This record gives sequence, structure tokens and C-alpha cells, in this order.
Amino acid sequence: MSKQGQGFGFGLGKMKELTEAFKKAQQVQEGAKKLQEELENMEIEGEAGGGLVKVVLSGNQEPRRVEISPDAVTEGVDVLSDLVTAAMKNAYEKSTATMRQRMEELTEGLNLPGL
Repeated sequence: MSKQGQGFGFGLGKMKELTEAFKKAQQVQEGAKKLQEELENMEIEGEAGGGLVKVVLSGNQEPRRVEISPDAVTEGVDVLSDLVTAAMKNAYEKSTATMRQRMEELTEGLNLPGL
């Protein structure tokens, strides 16, 4: 005696779940594409030395520009080098946090395993 609606061990309820999972995956994919464009156009500024050196990255951590105050130049090469490095780290940390936050917003409420 066979049970109806159980073809291949897949009930109709499972098909509905599968369809919903595909819809959610498509939503995430569309959202990820928009997020990618948004991150590319975003500018995130890191700074050091109270603004003596500023580094600007895109949301995808692509370098955009470095701004160095004339006052920073008078500090000497070693100090200036440290300031640029610190500003880069600051911009990187901000861009990473922004990317993580946007990804969490994108996947919020989707109950996707592994995210």
C-alpha cells in the first residue's frame, strides 16, 4: 500500500519549503547585487593624528585617496608614515564593520543556515 503525495519521500509540505527557500535565495542574490553597487559608491574615511592624515576607501575597501595636512609633513617622515598606516587601518576597520552590518541587514529574518 503506497501513501499518496509522498513521491520520492517528498511530501507537498517539503515542496513548499523548497520553493520558499528558492525565493529567499533569489531575494538574497538581488539584495547582494544592490549591496555590491552601494559599497562600490560608498566612501569611508579613516583618520589619524586628529585628522592630520585621512584615508578614503570605498565600501569594498578599494583605495580612493589620501589627504595629508601640511602640519603632518612637518612631523617628519617616520611619524607621517605611522599616521598614514594608522589612518589606513582605521578606514579598513570602518569599511569591514560597514560591510558586515549591511550583510546582516540583508540576511536578517531569512533563517539561512551558516549566516
